[in-house]
Amino acid sequence: MSFYPLLIVLLLMSAVGYWFGSKKALSAVRKSSNFITPRPHQFGLYVVIWALVPPVFLGALWLMLQMTPLQMEAGTTQQIDRIFFPVLVLLAAGAGLYLSILRINPDLRVRKTIEGLVYIILILASIVSILTTLGIVLSLLFETIQFFKKVPMTEFFFGLNWSPQTALRADQVGSSGSFGSIPLFTGTLLITFIAMCVAVPLGLLSAVYMTEYASGKFRAVVKPLLEILAGIPTVVYGFFAALTVGVFFRDVGDSIGIDIVSESALAAGVVMGMMIIPFVSSLSDDIIMAVPQSLRDGSYGLGATKSETVRKVILPAALPGIVGAVLLAVSRAIGETMIVVMAAGFAANLTANPLEAVTTVTVQIVGLLVGDQEFDSAKTLAAFALALVLFAVTLTLNVIALIVVRKYREKYD
Repeated sequence: MSFYPLLIVLLLMSAVGYWFGSKKALSAVRKSSNFITPRPHQFGLYVVIWALVPPVFLGALWLMLQMTPLQMEAGTTQQIDRIFFPVLVLLAAGAGLYLSILRINPDLRVRKTIEGLVYIILILASIVSILTTLGIVLSLLFETIQFFKKVPMTEFFFGLNWSPQTALRADQVGSSGSFGSIPLFTGTLLITFIAMCVAVPLGLLSAVYMTEYASGKFRAVVKPLLEILAGIPTVVYGFFAALTVGVFFRDVGDSIGIDIVSESALAAGVVMGMMIIPFVSSLSDDIIMAVPQSLRDGSYGLGATKSETVRKVILPAALPGIVGAVLLAVSRAIGETMIVVMAAGFAANLTANPLEAVTTVTVQIVGLLVGDQEFDSAKTLAAFALALVLFAVTLTLNVIALIVVRKYREKYD
């Protein structure tokens, strides 16, 4: 029996068990006045748990056994997979159903069993999240160590040239590439700065207007429309930047005598800022809405206008949360890839001029891992070194945001 038919049978057995468990519990409620604490559907869930947990445990154990180096004949293995294992799973599910239905009585603490299972599931989910993050970090760290065995750390962190195109043989031209990462991080910071100059004022001002000035009907219509920007795929923003914004800036520069390339940091940063506007606006909106109404009423009672109340009362009270939202937006901008790939390109220029073409760390990671090359070459391993540094930077920004919010957050009654 294949996986999907077996799953369907297990779900049907669970549904039948849920019905029998709920029906038996309901009958017990009618017969006994002491049987009132748990609800009948909780006993149905109790039966479903005992019908599914043993098969899940057996499935996990079977997968672990298949990963062991013990070898068996192919025919024997297929026979066990098709016959023995499904039969064993169905017997375990049937035994769980029978025993759980048999145990239903007024003294059974079924709610405690369900809550205990939910608690275990939550712990397992937390452990999986932690182990996943740890696995990502260790994999990046291991490959980064291999990279630094080939390229000195001083060249990577302080080098001014980035040209990872290495030849396949030592006697070819360009057999040793340049792996200075400063142009990449400079381009990343430049585009992120431009994006923040667009996103923070527009996002914050729109949040202030939505919370303090707009009517309820206007807010109900405009706020969802503004947040639609967050649902647009980044590749669409990239097309918009490459085909519209970049060309627009180039034409404007030609009309006033300024040389602006189509794939400029300005075009990529402006479009990235447009993408981040709903992120800043939504977080700032929630933070401003959390400021107690009593502070507004007290300010109005002292004769302050609405604009004075916003500037001198609401924004200072919400400032820690707004700072945290901005730092999270910076992390979002640093990790963006598609917009920069399509709007700024792969030119690793060390410049602070937003009118020229630059590239970012994420773009180079994509370029390094695309194509046919040896996995243990310095060119490929450089992507892991860049990824590890980028991970450290974004993690630091997130930690700083949490510290700022927790340290300066006002607690209101």
